[in-house]
Amino acid sequence: MTSERILEAARILFAARGYRATSMQAIADEVGITKAALYYHFDSKEEILRRITVPLLDELEAALAAAESCGTPEEVRWRAIESYVDVHLRHRHTLTMLVKDMTLLVQAPIADRFRAAIALANELVAGPSRGLEERVRACQVVAGLADPVLLFRDEPPERLRRMILDGARALLGAPTSEAASEAASEADAEADAEADAEADEKADEKAKAVRARGRGGGRPAALGAEQVAQARALYAEGLGAEELAARFGVSRATVYRCLKTSSPT
Repeated sequence: MTSERILEAARILFAARGYRATSMQAIADEVGITKAALYYHFDSKEEILRRITVPLLDELEAALAAAESCGTPEEVRWRAIESYVDVHLRHRHTLTMLVKDMTLLVQAPIADRFRAAIALANELVAGPSRGLEERVRACQVVAGLADPVLLFRDEPPERLRRMILDGARALLGAPTSEAASEAASEADAEADAEADAEADEKADEKAKAVRARGRGGGRPAALGAEQVAQARALYAEGLGAEELAARFGVSRATVYRCLKTSSPT
């Protein structure tokens, strides 16, 4: 639609040149229509500005309201932070335009709505019953969510989003996305290892019962000190527990025990 093309062209021109330095004729030329045709769609440049700015404010207010209705204070905090960043990324050209002409940010009702949204974001990030230190830190976090969007607006949005959120986590003392992912992977690996060890221990118990009934055979239940050292060295080089078990002729449970303890199993 022509009106949408006009808004997109105006948004880019306002961000590049500034709102006041961009004429209606320049917008018409960018779209490829006459000035008269432009006025058919929009009465004034102020009307174009309003149509560009209102969606940003509407989305920001709706996102923060949705975050406020989440469960725990921690869920509210991170939903607010993530939503705040997402809205700013979607409307980064509009934000650039507003910052380029700072006087636009003090015009009512734009200024009033922005102040209210920022105040609510600060409250949600700080959480209930927070002291001065927590409220100051919350203000630092909220202020730091928008600036990178403006300064690095040409970077890929997903990459920039991840970096901004990691910065917020660092300020709030929470693990970064990479650290959280590594921790989850380590926890999963440990759980898998424990499950394997438990299964092998049960198999060892069964084998012992068979040998007790006189059937003989079976694998050694322990490794000597030299074998333990060798097993640890091979494990450090990337050899898996199953391969170590096969090499030394023991169960995986035995391997796991010797890797976890400081003395021979």
